[in-house]
Amino acid sequence: MRIAAILYQADEGPAADALLAGLARRLRDRGLKLAGAVQSNVSEPGRSRCDILLEDLASGRVVAASENRGPMASGCRLDAGALEDIVGLSAASLAPETALVIVNKFSKREAEGHGFRPLIEQAVLLDVPVLVAVKPAHLEAWTQFVGGAPELLPLDDEAVGRWCETALLPAATAGTTVEPRAR
Repeated sequence: MRIAAILYQADEGPAADALLAGLARRLRDRGLKLAGAVQSNVSEPGRSRCDILLEDLASGRVVAASENRGPMASGCRLDAGALEDIVGLSAASLAPETALVIVNKFSKREAEGHGFRPLIEQAVLLDVPVLVAVKPAHLEAWTQFVGGAPELLPLDDEAVGRWCETALLPAATAGTTVEPRAR
């Protein structure tokens, strides 16, 4: 099973998002077929928190995935329906020739058995490598989900690039390598 998680701290979410988005861009530029989604956050005038955008890696479609709950709202602002839409897009694009599945986060929805869990399970069944980001609050649920001791990577371009080179070995031997982000 070729599955790994980038462990990031709660305040490192934007850095994890940027690392995964950059990795996805480099892999797509090399012609590799990807499935899954990456996240970006956009600040909107008049809102106290930024909006969550999820990009389906196969189609490039971007889905707004946050609810506008007003300036005084607290707690999760994720639009569960929008998340399930992007999961459906990602699952529809997954095939045996997919090089890698990238999941922006294994978070509360996945810990509860929803979100990207079915996509991850389907990828494992197809022997497609999976890379996710997970923060310590959801590490126990991730460990239970994957079973045993999960492979954890630091929030580091070079370490993630090395893991991808190994996970994508058939693609790497065909001349495709995963380079770390330019510094």
